[in-house]
Amino acid sequence: MSNFTYDLMKQALDATSLRQETISSNIANINTPEYKVNKVEFETLLNKASNGIGLTKTDDRHLGISNAEEVKPIVTKRTNTAVKENGNNVDIDMEMTDEASNTIQYNALVAQINARYAMLHSVITK
Repeated sequence: MSNFTYDLMKQALDATSLRQETISSNIANINTPEYKVNKVEFETLLNKASNGIGLTKTDDRHLGISNAEEVKPIVTKRTNTAVKENGNNVDIDMEMTDEASNTIQYNALVAQINARYAMLHSVITK
C-alpha cells in the first residue's frame, strides 16, 4: 500500500473520529434551546476530489489528488431536519443511525489497515 493510500485512510479515520465527536455533541445538546445540529462532510469532498474537480490528474488510474492532505473533513450545520418548539433540531433517531453507520465505517477502515499491516509483517518475517 502506498504512502498516499495510508494518508488517505488516515484522513478517513480522522473524519470518522471527528464525526463521532460531532454526533456525541449533538446528542448531548438534545435539549439545548436553539442548538443546531453539526455534521461532518468528508465523503462528498473526497468524491469531488476523486473526480478531479479542481485538481490535476497525471494518470487515468489516479484519484486526481496528489496528496491526501488536500481532502480534509469539515463541520457544517444540518438544516434538513425539523426544528422543535425551542429552536433545537436534534433528531435522536437520525443521530443514532449516523452513529451506527460511522461505527461500521470506522471498524471497516481499521480492519483494512490491520490486514495491510499483517501482509507487510508476513512479507518481512519470511
